[in-house]
Amino acid sequence: MKILLLTPGTGNFHCGSCLHDELLVRGLRKLGHDASINALYLPLVLDDEEGIDSDKVSMGGINLYLKTRSAIFRRIPRFVEKLLDRPGLLRRAADRADMTSPSELGRMTEQMLLGGHGLTRLEINRLLAHLQGEGMPDVVLLNNALLMGLAQPIKQVMGCAVACTLHGEDTYVDSLPEPWRSRVWQLLQQCAQSVDLFMPVSEHHARVMNDRLALPPDRFHVVYNGIEAERYGTQDRPPSPPVIGYLARMCKSKGMDTLVDAFILMHRRGMTRNARLHLFGAATPKDQRFVDDQHRKLASAGLGDRVLIEMNISFDDKLSALHGMTVLSVPATYGESFGLYVLEANAVGVPAVVPDHAGLSEAISLTGGGILYKPYDAGVLAESLASLLDDEPRRRSLGEAGRKLVLERFTATQMARSVASTLEPLCQHTLR
Repeated sequence: MKILLLTPGTGNFHCGSCLHDELLVRGLRKLGHDASINALYLPLVLDDEEGIDSDKVSMGGINLYLKTRSAIFRRIPRFVEKLLDRPGLLRRAADRADMTSPSELGRMTEQMLLGGHGLTRLEINRLLAHLQGEGMPDVVLLNNALLMGLAQPIKQVMGCAVACTLHGEDTYVDSLPEPWRSRVWQLLQQCAQSVDLFMPVSEHHARVMNDRLALPPDRFHVVYNGIEAERYGTQDRPPSPPVIGYLARMCKSKGMDTLVDAFILMHRRGMTRNARLHLFGAATPKDQRFVDDQHRKLASAGLGDRVLIEMNISFDDKLSALHGMTVLSVPATYGESFGLYVLEANAVGVPAVVPDHAGLSEAISLTGGGILYKPYDAGVLAESLASLLDDEPRRRSLGEAGRKLVLERFTATQMARSVASTLEPLCQHTLR
């Protein structure tokens, strides 16, 4: 099959859905499929750029943002548009402004979902012309539901099937201010009619989006996340003193402040035996103040010398970080669709301590590689972390169980096989 993935780039930080698509393309290629990825809005930030052009960007985010903000920018000359679409400029713009903030992008989200009837129709037509020049795919796979405004134009012009992976779009849409929130959900329901199949990353997210999109259950087929588990290696021995690790976007919604509060409580209650706290993850300029606040909080508690904070680390640095953890905890405050970091920690034999809700409950039940605690409560999290730090046999057992299941069920190859087998029937029934 010839499969084309359309994926929004971030420009300046790693994200879980981008990593998902990068691994999926590589996995599909290993299976013999002609798979490619085209970034939208901003350049991709990849763990491994070999064979994938991270600078190939369509529908540049600066142009789209400006054109949905003012009619003046809809009349700028084409050469100016091309200047604004340069990958280097897009990356610099992402460094200086939070172009992914939902509070700022309600109008642009609405216009993208209007597809050929919205203010972005010229850019959509250019995208389609570019894709036709690359060769007609058998199926186009949209990275997330917010791209569904492209589905009908793609089917009309290219005559191929359109599928869509689902990664947690409900959280983004629900964070939009009104009237955008209601308007976007309405448009999502309309656009979903043009998508042949949805592939959510968990049963939990399938139920959520089945309800929110008002579609029959047979339009959804769950395909779990996968990672290149063999690249992660096995932890030789747990660190001493013990390390509580965090590996996710460094923001409030991922609960990094809850983990900081729990760590402070553990020290105040004498529960930690000189444990350290290592915080790693992606951070945008907008996240910097939040990260600084957490650092100051730890310093005020007298724990500044027991914490390590590193932002926007490389893949090799991520592996080193994981191997240096005793346990991992990401106390996400929202309905996480799955939690890729659980797989990454388990891959090296590190157990996870995460809140008992949404896709995280499902991830732990599937891997057996961690424990769940009552959400939103730093005190309960502190007790859960301390109990696992004090129980080395249980900690080792959970880590070994998680690693075994990740290697068996949650590899990039397994994910690619599931996607390919799910897409093949669509290609067979597509009228070209």
